[in-house]
Amino acid sequence: MKPANLFAKSPDPQPEEFMESLMTTAATRIERIVSHGHASPPGFWYDQDLHEWVVVLQGRARLTMAGRDRPLELGRGDYVNIPAHVRHRVEWTDPDRDTVWLAVFYR
Repeated sequence: MKPANLFAKSPDPQPEEFMESLMTTAATRIERIVSHGHASPPGFWYDQDLHEWVVVLQGRARLTMAGRDRPLELGRGDYVNIPAHVRHRVEWTDPDRDTVWLAVFYR
């Protein structure tokens, strides 16, 4: 066992989000994601086989879910559970600071 920190420095902002797998089992995967002004590419939608519970630990983000009129505004401490195959996309993340997410993917 080795302790780690969810707010550990990630690489300087890159063209892609920084994603780090923290734990994986047959039924569950936990990831730390760091965004810095990132968004899903135009026309791209996530459509995942697993459910995803995600929380914003730091920063701000905006998610769009297929079939919803308005995007979800997420800030520090806000979380959402996204059922499998609910199409969604990241519309915006704070361009001025890191947005740190904790995502739990499960069956």
